[in-house]
Amino acid sequence: MTPGPCPVPPEVRLALSRPVIHHRTEEYHAIHAAVVDGLRKILKTEKNDVFLFASTGTGAMESAVANTLSAGDKAIVVRGGKFSERWGELCRAYGAIFIPLDIEWGKSVDPGLIEKQLTENPDVRVVFTTLCETSTGAKTDIEAIGTIVAGTGAILVVDAVTGLGVSEVETDAWGLDVVICGGQKAFMVPTGLAFVCVSEKARERVDLAKSPRYYFDYRRAKKAADKNETAWSAPASLIIALKESIDRILGEGVENVIARHALLSGALRTGVEALGLKVLADSPADGVTAILPPEGIPADDLRKTMLDKYGVHVAGGQERLRGKIIRIGTMGYCDTLDVIAALSALEMSLVNLGYTVDLGLGVRAAEEVLMATKKHKRHKK
Repeated sequence: MTPGPCPVPPEVRLALSRPVIHHRTEEYHAIHAAVVDGLRKILKTEKNDVFLFASTGTGAMESAVANTLSAGDKAIVVRGGKFSERWGELCRAYGAIFIPLDIEWGKSVDPGLIEKQLTENPDVRVVFTTLCETSTGAKTDIEAIGTIVAGTGAILVVDAVTGLGVSEVETDAWGLDVVICGGQKAFMVPTGLAFVCVSEKARERVDLAKSPRYYFDYRRAKKAADKNETAWSAPASLIIALKESIDRILGEGVENVIARHALLSGALRTGVEALGLKVLADSPADGVTAILPPEGIPADDLRKTMLDKYGVHVAGGQERLRGKIIRIGTMGYCDTLDVIAALSALEMSLVNLGYTVDLGLGVRAAEEVLMATKKHKRHKK
């Protein structure tokens, strides 16, 4: 129940056990083409390029900076957590000038602030933001930001590593130019595979950018992708596993997957609040929920008790939130009883640590949410 790496379904694990195939064969080309087609359906894009990299999400983030900016170019970076701050660190590494929009951790950026900065700085080349800030569980209004940026000469780059396959993403309709994702979250494959969706507007920036790049060069990636290949050795086994996960997502239906995540996270938050606890994010995401423990209960003690006594593994806080929150993931291979088990472990752990709570209170509140949604079909485990 951590916000990644997430549990891997059995059919995906079985796919990983198949004999390794060569990545320059017709057999691989067919798998690559199917994966890209499936990703386009989930991303809701008709024509944008999708590049696959043997990398974590951070590598894909670096690729976006290297391919869209030159040293001295100006960018806007929305910073509201550990991972969104990484955009600024990457811009600095490549010599770009960035305007930081610093948001209190747990809050979401007001799109109007981005519009104001774009008006005052018409020479901004790129806006970097995050769909779901994994360190705080806060969700960003990407649709509104996309509408704003689309009317300018800038491009919009979105870290959707913890958001794609969880929340609604309309790449074409919202004018998203570069969308970053990693396989170890809602796509339910082991860590080591990232993919990047690139618009025609972004490709123009790629041709103009002067930053050094080699492995992550989108121009090389484009030439290879047109042949249903990767520019360098493909992690074929991970890509085969990704195809199984994509087939699972499309089989359930993208809209149903999004609705399931909303239901599970909503039930979890309801259960948490019934216990008298507070959710950190004002606009919470559906893949990860950050929870403030009761006063006097150390977050790391709570997390350790949940794992050691009840076998439920949740994450702690990072950077300035270290030791202050726990984070429970509800993405990918997750269903109703996983939420109930996590809440039950949370309740019992709180009691073990001296917090007074009626056992079953949070579980019951979550069950009422889950049972009130008649349209929900159980996710096949």
